[in-house]
Amino acid sequence: MLWEISGKDLKTPSYLFGTMHLLCAEDARLSINLKKAIREADRIYFEIDMDDFAQLMSAFKYVRMTDNTKLSDLLSREEYARVKAYFEKNRSILPFSMMERFKPYMLTSLISESGMGCEKTNGMEISIMQEANQYDKEILGLETAEFQAGLFDSIPYQKQAKELLHYIDSIHLFKNNTADLIKVYREQDLQKMEDLTTKSEGGISEYLDLLVYDRNKRWVTQLETILRDKPILIAVGAGHLPGELGMINLLRKAGYTVKPVKNVPPPPPKKTADAA
Repeated sequence: MLWEISGKDLKTPSYLFGTMHLLCAEDARLSINLKKAIREADRIYFEIDMDDFAQLMSAFKYVRMTDNTKLSDLLSREEYARVKAYFEKNRSILPFSMMERFKPYMLTSLISESGMGCEKTNGMEISIMQEANQYDKEILGLETAEFQAGLFDSIPYQKQAKELLHYIDSIHLFKNNTADLIKVYREQDLQKMEDLTTKSEGGISEYLDLLVYDRNKRWVTQLETILRDKPILIAVGAGHLPGELGMINLLRKAGYTVKPVKNVPPPPPKKTADAA
């Protein structure tokens, strides 16, 4: 998942890393070479600026559907009852009454995150930030939280609601898909990662141009300027890396040399006295 970017008159290599936004905590550990890339980078670029608390907080206002649309407006009475029953049985931090105006794909994401099957979860971005903070690295974003949330306004809410219902009705199948994705991520198999992304959960596969490929093109255009300055680490979702329209290939087409960095796994976590 870690690639070195060089050539095209770059004085110092930069790095591209594929993240998983949520993992079991024991999987969200940094390899030795990723720690080295963080240490050598002048700045860290995520999809959004994870260090901007105000921006992250403001993103919550974009979680809701526009025009006061509610989930009950998008489904039949019987379909809505099935969704409501699922959330009442599988309670989350927020009551269902507060989530009825959320964009349905946001609810699908919440269900996906709750099915990780581990007590503690973490994201690779958080692990990277914790490491970067030791060296006072500047954290930046390739796009804003508002832009990301707005992507889902381009997908009809009714379609999102139907996909949410399908996800709930087929929850065991989708949990298996999530487990497969995590397994592929551990194995660092980008080809399988692309295969799973193109048949992605929650019905987003037909919107890959909007959610993945168009963003890849914008990011690489931005990086043409950013990479000229100082060495950076770019850490974006692993699904953005592989394929003809993935970032690795787009950077190569832009004239850069992009090659994989040999994986040196981190040491196993230390056992506590209780665990021993």
